[in-house]
Amino acid sequence: MELERESGWQLHPIGGETGQAYMGTRDEERLFLKRNSSPFLAALSLEGISPKLVWTKRTGNGDVLTAQEWCNGRTLDKNEMYMTSVFNIIRRVHGSQSLKRMLLRLGGTILNLTDLYERSLIDLAPDLRNHPLINEALMYVKDNLPEEENSEEKVVCHGDISHKNLLLSNDNHLYLVDWDSVVISDSCFDVSQLMERYIDPLEWDSWLDTIEFSKNRESREKVYWYSMLNLLEDLKHHHKKQDYIRMNNELLKLQTILNQMKN
Repeated sequence: MELERESGWQLHPIGGETGQAYMGTRDEERLFLKRNSSPFLAALSLEGISPKLVWTKRTGNGDVLTAQEWCNGRTLDKNEMYMTSVFNIIRRVHGSQSLKRMLLRLGGTILNLTDLYERSLIDLAPDLRNHPLINEALMYVKDNLPEEENSEEKVVCHGDISHKNLLLSNDNHLYLVDWDSVVISDSCFDVSQLMERYIDPLEWDSWLDTIEFSKNRESREKVYWYSMLNLLEDLKHHHKKQDYIRMNNELLKLQTILNQMKN
């Protein structure tokens, strides 16, 4: 492989949708290698949010190859996502002004409420668009659009909060990885993904109380609104993958959320 020759490392593909990630081995050394990762990775490495960046190299075909320390550990289980440490690392990202300045310098995407709503309509398959429950949900989010945050209040958001993107090292350090979806947006964007994907909707209020997020009614309605939009995105994803079991489970969750929001 040309990439192996240029990098000097033997590459072993790591599972993932992009096919850009590898374990690199050379003698007894191991590194995590990725093609065309965001330049933002260097800032994340400095703040200890992602594993240490070792080097960056441009290959002959114009690709950029980044190498990070290989972290012995594991990704989190789904039933560990409620842990306070998960929210805390997300809060660290949201609270970092240096990360925000860096992402703005790199031309990072600013995601507004209306952008998120319009994105939910893009490529929506006809059978989803015509589904009564999804139609009701789309009407609800359109009619209850929250007030937009100003640019100063927006923060760096990971954009794809998943147990697969949280790595717990053997020395008990939690890292947030895979930053291909990073945006500047409302903090509700990340928190609602975590909540929608891993917390029982009937326990949302008590969980938000525990992490001390969205303390008043207006802000709580806002994080619920974001949760519904994220759930619609997940429904689209499962439908595209023809994963109808997960899609049906998400429809049941959507019904529960709609009932809570209307009440």
